[in-house]
Amino acid sequence: MAVHRLLEKTLQRWLHRNKVLVIFGTRRVGKTVLIHELAAQRGDEALVLNGEDMDVQELLARRSAANYRQIIGNRTLVVIDEAQAVPDIGRILKLMIDSLPNITIIASGSSAFDLGNQTGEPLTGRSLRFQLHPFTNNELRNHYGYATEYAALRDRMLYGCYPEVVTAPDYAEKEMYLKNLVQDYLLKDILAYEGIKNASKLSSLLRLIAFQVGSEVSYQELGSQLGLSRITVESYLDLLSKVFILFKLPAYSSNPRKEISKGAKWYFYDTGVRNALIGDFRQPGLRNDLGALWENFVVSEFKKRQETAGDKETQFYFWRTYNQQEVDLVEVHEKGGMKAYEIKWKWDKPARFPAAFRTAYAHATLNMVDSANFFDYFDEPVEMNGV
Repeated sequence: MAVHRLLEKTLQRWLHRNKVLVIFGTRRVGKTVLIHELAAQRGDEALVLNGEDMDVQELLARRSAANYRQIIGNRTLVVIDEAQAVPDIGRILKLMIDSLPNITIIASGSSAFDLGNQTGEPLTGRSLRFQLHPFTNNELRNHYGYATEYAALRDRMLYGCYPEVVTAPDYAEKEMYLKNLVQDYLLKDILAYEGIKNASKLSSLLRLIAFQVGSEVSYQELGSQLGLSRITVESYLDLLSKVFILFKLPAYSSNPRKEISKGAKWYFYDTGVRNALIGDFRQPGLRNDLGALWENFVVSEFKKRQETAGDKETQFYFWRTYNQQEVDLVEVHEKGGMKAYEIKWKWDKPARFPAAFRTAYAHATLNMVDSANFFDYFDEPVEMNGV
């Protein structure tokens, strides 16, 4: 039985409305499985197309309402996988949704800078955007149960949560899959982008970020190490975020004279990808980067949860003063709530939050996250919204 994705229930709510539901996510996170499951539930009412199929591209190229009525017939759901491969897909979807008021369209794509750019302006007011990531902790616990997931926590941190990694029968296969995933799939989208001319520089940048997880990065320093300009480094990192390999954690500050306000940390959405890049799948007791790896894993779970739910009211930051007082993760809510998290694999003694933070943000709730209480922070149900 397949792991149930939290996004499925949300998408089901929109299937009877005249909207385009756009699903983003890296390759191999399960987008195809999800949308085929939704189509199967609708039976003969659904039409499934593969955007990478040349025949499909030719079929959709004739942009006329009559053509699309003939293709779709009486069906009420149209699914287009890898939709970014279809030339002018934004205008095609706009004409479909405007001409056929009884249909819902699901379009999936691996690249936000391809599919997002193509569907953005033409579908204003006609679309909802969603993100699908590797499995979240909630999804895995709902499927396997608390006891199993608690026992598997080390594996999740070391090998990540891509569907085929989770179901791989042994560690050797997990490692092989992740190494192939990095080379054959995750970099495929970004290297196809016309602005990227040097694959080795991109891979080197990813490795440097992998070794600096949990630390504030200097774009100037990264550029010096790679022989790239600061602007190029920032551009590459932005593209890596748009294909959902990395995400940025900015600095939080209400007092720029004392607190860092322009810094940034970068994390991987999936720690298995991070470990594949540096070729290190050693167990926790043998690692000298355990703190950084665990921090990445915890922060990414918060981030995946937020983006999967389409939560625009919550933002995540790190906090640091110029005299090096720091809080690992700060969760800020639009309506004024704030939570602070110190993250460590195991606490030998209670965490001491910096006095400067406690004074400046007395209203914030303080939390200590470790491998023993990790699941407590993801127990509540996730409410899903369109982005």
